Amino acid sequence: MVSSRKSEKSVVREYAEAIIIAIILALFIRSFIVQAFKIPSGSMLPTLQIGDHLLVNKFIYGVKIPMTGTVIVPWKSPKRDDVVVFRFPKDRSIDYIKRVVGVAGDTIELKNKQLYINGDAINNTHAHFSSNDLMKASKGPRDTMGPVKVPEGTIFVMGDNRDNSYDSRFWGFVDLNDVLGKAFILYWSWDLNEPLMSVDRFTSIRWGRIGDIVH
Repeated sequence: MVSSRKSEKSVVREYAEAIIIAIILALFIRSFIVQAFKIPSGSMLPTLQIGDHLLVNKFIYGVKIPMTGTVIVPWKSPKRDDVVVFRFPKDRSIDYIKRVVGVAGDTIELKNKQLYINGDAINNTHAHFSSNDLMKASKGPRDTMGPVKVPEGTIFVMGDNRDNSYDSRFWGFVDLNDVLGKAFILYWSWDLNEPLMSVDRFTSIRWGRIGDIVH
C-alpha cells in the first residue's frame, strides 16, 4: 500500500511538473517571441478585415522587458510600411494595429488626403479611401495636417482605411517602447457578425485568408 501511494504521488507530481513547464514555456513564447491578436475594427481595411486573427512577431524589434517595453537586446526598429501592434498612447491597456508611415526624423504632411514624406508625395498602394469628400483642416486632421517632424524614439502610424482610422493624425506619435511587434501571418479569419454557435458562423470562415502573409 505504501508503494502504491508513492507511485500515485509520483504520477501526480510528473503531471504537475509537465503542466507548470508548459505554462512557463507558453508565457515565455507569448512575452518574447510570438503573440496572437484579433482584429475587432475596420481601421485597417482592406488589408485586415474584422474577424481576422493574426500572429505578431515580438522578437523582430529586439528582446524587451515585459510591461515596460524597455529593449534589452536590440535588433532593428520598425520601418515604413511595417504593420505593427502597439499599446495605445492614450490608454496603454488597449492594443492598436496600424501601418508605420513615418520614422524618426521624417517630416509628415497631409494635403487633401495626399501624404507627403520629407516633401515627396507618397503613392501608397495600401491606402484606401471610402469617400472623395474632403474634411477641412479646421474641422480635423483627417485629410490635411502638418507638417510635423517625427521625434527620436517614436513612429507615426496610420490605418490603411484612411477615412475611418483613429491614428497618429489625431493623437500623435507612438513610443518605440510601446511597440509590441510586427504582424506577419493570418492564422484564422471569419465574420464576427454571425452568432458564435450558429451554422452561419462556421460557413463564414474565410478559408482563402488563412495563412496569408500580412504586407
